[in-house]
This record gives sequence, structure tokens and C-alpha cells, in this order.
Amino acid sequence: MIHEFKPQAIWSTYPIATAHLIGAELQKRTGLPWIADFRDPMAQEGYPADLVIHRQFREIEAHAVHHAALSFFTTPGAARIYRERYPDMAERIQVLENGYDEESFANVEQSMLGRAPLNPGAVTLLHSGIVYPAERDPTALFVALQQLKASGHIQEGKFKIRFRAATHDALLITLAKSNGVEAFIEICPPIPYREALAEMLRADGLLVMQASNCNQQIPAKIYEYLRARRPILGLSDPQGDTAGVLNSAGINKVAPLDSPDAISELILEAFLIEPRQLEPEDTMVVSASRLGRTQLLAKHLTSIYE
Repeated sequence: MIHEFKPQAIWSTYPIATAHLIGAELQKRTGLPWIADFRDPMAQEGYPADLVIHRQFREIEAHAVHHAALSFFTTPGAARIYRERYPDMAERIQVLENGYDEESFANVEQSMLGRAPLNPGAVTLLHSGIVYPAERDPTALFVALQQLKASGHIQEGKFKIRFRAATHDALLITLAKSNGVEAFIEICPPIPYREALAEMLRADGLLVMQASNCNQQIPAKIYEYLRARRPILGLSDPQGDTAGVLNSAGINKVAPLDSPDAISELILEAFLIEPRQLEPEDTMVVSASRLGRTQLLAKHLTSIYE
């Protein structure tokens, strides 16, 4: 294919680790510039758990970082880990974040007949996507709802959290029952992509959860949240990269995912008292589009020929 199509560069993408072995071999055979797209870190503490595989991951990543013209990661935290791990290659390690597709949003907005609220008369927060039991543990959120209910700040029919395509529905049902907040929870099945975007646009707020054990990772959904231009309730470590994205967008208030008191306080202040303070700034929204990311990528690719 290289001889037939004559590309100007080779691109390989993890999480298939052997993709970087293939990229390295093709670079060796052709001399073309090679870009190693890691996205997330490969070898981490305790991952992979198998010691043999872990050692192989370290060997593969080290070879890639040292021989690729550029290595890309999707978050500043991941790039920082690798710059510290391979300081002699720091200048070749770059960040290329995920983004959203503007065309998809524009088409959805054109087809929508107004933006009727998800639950008329009830403030509704939407979590769109998988709720991982460890990486996005919602336990403290349900305790916070119990606190808000007990204090009278939320009432049945006036406040809802909708979980769309959460996958771990049984966990959510158990937490809702144990905290006595079933009336405030909606658990909904997966829907087509464009319908999911329309749902984001109609929500009163969008919920993102990321535990501190994922401080170097950012849920890709957050970029679609930004484009929806709805208030974003960030439940994450204030020192993590997820909070960093929100801060860059002008959303300066997040609550730790494991703190019921901080979560209930943020919900009360941001959605029941002053709901507009968690809306993203437009400049960040524009730069987070895939078009914006592509322009940045083009600059990086150009740099390897300069």
C-alpha cells in the first residue's frame, strides 16, 4: 500500500499495542516519518496486571517514543507522564485532545422543532454514556441527592437526573433504592447518536463524572457537552485533567466525585439558585471542534518536514 499510494507519513494508534510494532517496522523499511498516536498511557502502575504483558508494553512504548517523529496523547496529564518518563524525547511528545463533530450538531439543531425541556417543570440533568463502577463511581452523588431531599431543596417532580445508556443499570437502581431517591432518577436505554445529541441540547444541565484514579484521562463525551452549550456539572478531582478542561472553558466550579457534601452544595448553588454559572465559554467551544483539532494536527505534521 505504501508503494501504491505513496503516503507522506505513517500513523499508528494504540490501544492495539501491536499497531506501534507495525508502525515501527514500516518506518524502518520505508524511512517515512512515523507518528505514534497513544491516546492514553500504555504501561501504568498495576496495568496491565500480567507482568509479562506489562513488560512488553513498556518495551513497545519506549521504542515508539524514541523512534516516532511525534507521539500524541489526548490529555495534558498523559503527555506529562511520558515527558517525565522519557525526558530526552519530551519535545516530540504532544497533546491532541478529542473533539466534537460540528456538522452533526448543526444538522440536529436544524431538524429540532424548538428545544422543549426533557421534563417540563423539572430541572433535569443528563449523564449520557457508561457509568463505570470504579472510574465513575456514582455512590456519593446518590448520597448527595438523599441530603438534598432530606433538606427539602429538591422535591419529587421538580428535579431529575437522567442516565442514558449507563450500561450498569443495576448499580444505579440499587443506589437509588438504598438512598430513597428513586423518584429523582431516570434510567434510559441507548438511542441513536443524533437523538443523543438532541437530548444533550434539551437538558437543563449535563453531568460528567471522573474519579481521581483517572486524573490523566478525559471522557470524550465532555467535548460534545461543551458544544451543546448547556451548564455542565463536573464531579471530578479538581486537580485532574477533566476539571482542567472545564476550567479552561470558564467553568471554575467542580465537586470531587467522592464528596456528597460538595456535590449537594454544587447542585444546590448551580442548578437551583444560579443555573447559568456553569455554561462553557464560546471560545473554548469553538476550539474543541474536530476542525479545530485538525488545524492543530496539521501544524504538528508540517513541523516534522521543517
